[in-house]
Amino acid sequence: MSEPAVTNPKKMTLPEFAAISTAGGRIVMVTAYDASSARLADAAGIDVILVGDSAAMTMLGHDSAVPVTFDEMVMMTRAVARSTRHALVVADMPFGSYQASDEQAVVNAVRLVKDGCADAVKVEGAGRTRRRIRAILAAGIPVMGHVGLTPQSVTKLGGYRARGRTAAEALAIHQAARTLERAGCFAVVLEAIPPQVAERISASLAIPTIGIGAGSACDGQVLVWHDLLGLTTGHVPKFVKAYAALAGTIETALRNFAAEVREGSFPEAVHTYAMATGEFENFEAGLREAERRDGDG
Repeated sequence: MSEPAVTNPKKMTLPEFAAISTAGGRIVMVTAYDASSARLADAAGIDVILVGDSAAMTMLGHDSAVPVTFDEMVMMTRAVARSTRHALVVADMPFGSYQASDEQAVVNAVRLVKDGCADAVKVEGAGRTRRRIRAILAAGIPVMGHVGLTPQSVTKLGGYRARGRTAAEALAIHQAARTLERAGCFAVVLEAIPPQVAERISASLAIPTIGIGAGSACDGQVLVWHDLLGLTTGHVPKFVKAYAALAGTIETALRNFAAEVREGSFPEAVHTYAMATGEFENFEAGLREAERRDGDG
């Protein structure tokens, strides 16, 4: 199968990333977790591919983002990076990979870049995380922040619900975003907050904001691969727009394949390989000779 043509083979740099919003453009980010998805996203001209810890749910069948392991994140990041020529590749630091200490954060961020070949890492929160961010930056690794609904903290925060719907919560998120900027983040994800709050945050920051369920005033938008393509079954967040309905298409294709196998109509001759003239006769002669030797033995 031929690979899709890459629209822009030049690798995006952080200054080019920042220049998109400075020039009045909008940043486009999607999640991806494997080589084929990364190739398609890159060919489509996506600016940033996030290897998200949402893989715990979309790829690994967990109920939350928390169980995905660091080794699993490294493996998926490496697969995405191998197949990306243009987009910036950002890898989520999963739960447990940076909370314990600055040293742990740096060691794991380095591994995501060195072994996973990520261009940058993403961390959630702003309190104690600010120290971790500064330590990672000191090691020469760019960091993207994430505030609002932070999936790694849903148990503590009372589940998957929008944040910033009260003045107190909105002020805390605004302060957290400013803290991340001061810590040195090159961008910040704003998840599941009211659009008015996201607009104020975006206006107050010099770094780009990327929204997911945060309205259109952010400097960019991100969606999860499976949600965007209509591959998610069951509950889908309110902020998701599906641009395709591939779950039904794939299920139909699989049902058709199963039916044809069971009725014997697949494969047809066009799906098989031919032998050169006389080779099958030679093969049969060889079998007869082998059977004769076995009989003699």
